[in-house]
Amino acid sequence: MANPVDMVEVWRGGLLENIHQGHAVVCDDTGQIIESWGDPDLLIYPRSSCKMLQALPLVESGAADRLTDRHLALASSSHNAAAIHTDLVSDWLKDLGLSDSDFRCGPAMPMDQDARYALIRAHQEPCQIHNECSGKHAGFLTLSQHLGGDADYELIDHPVQKVIKAAFEDVTGETSPMYGIDGCSAPNHACTLHGLGRAMSYYATAHDRNDTRSKAAARLTKAMIACPEYVAGEGRTCTGLMRATGNKIAIKTGADGVFVAIVPEKRIGIALKMMDGVNPAQNCVIAALLVRLGLLDPKHPEAVLRMNPAIKNRRDFVTGYMRPTSTLLDASYNLRSS
Repeated sequence: MANPVDMVEVWRGGLLENIHQGHAVVCDDTGQIIESWGDPDLLIYPRSSCKMLQALPLVESGAADRLTDRHLALASSSHNAAAIHTDLVSDWLKDLGLSDSDFRCGPAMPMDQDARYALIRAHQEPCQIHNECSGKHAGFLTLSQHLGGDADYELIDHPVQKVIKAAFEDVTGETSPMYGIDGCSAPNHACTLHGLGRAMSYYATAHDRNDTRSKAAARLTKAMIACPEYVAGEGRTCTGLMRATGNKIAIKTGADGVFVAIVPEKRIGIALKMMDGVNPAQNCVIAALLVRLGLLDPKHPEAVLRMNPAIKNRRDFVTGYMRPTSTLLDASYNLRSS
């Protein structure tokens, strides 16, 4: 097993104060690794980065035939619970003849500031619809109705979760040895980092194939690329970087340091795992990998914001900054110097 590599530096007052380590792979159109850092065989939970994999049975079963790109992007999302997200989820539930109580994801405060403050001003508690995974769970409910499943769609032995596991193992090319329960109560199946990258390359090349599963993967990829604001939301890395790259790639984050990217133009998939699970560090690395691959202008404001964010104190003074290590990018890409 290879050790994690240094990927992100944090500087303060001319001193290298911290280093974030991780692993990453870039896979070609056959699922083989063309570049890697650290240990490709590292066993991980993909967390929310694999939502487009969990949505595969929704599409390939025919349950999503009447859904739009916005619905499918939301089914693959970790959204801010802004009005555009919660309004669509609410309408989706109504179309199913269901309500917030049919969800199994649990309530959560919105990440969107306006939505959060609106709840506070109204002295209201958040609902499950505000959970960042409610789009995924709306997809689960849609599939459950299609399959004739019972109410507890989140349980590992439910028909919904059985077909999700089968699809997950197929596109990762691995038999998952275990699963954990994610923050939204759904099973999250473990795979290697290489397996996750292989799955992303499967999606990146899905438009070349005509089988049902590939068509479903191509449709999900197209939906994510077409609707970046539904994949995450304003101010979020996924949405910002998809827009910055000209809406040509699909990008998805996951908790505890996971990030993936689907790049149809180059027929490649990317997966990374930061070992300390720090969000700014994983944002820095995914942006740096996109720059490395010629997909993102290093001077684009979104690239600078993610790769070289300023560290500020309570008085809003700049006290330091973050940057990718030379393992990922040479010094010419670093817009700040030590």
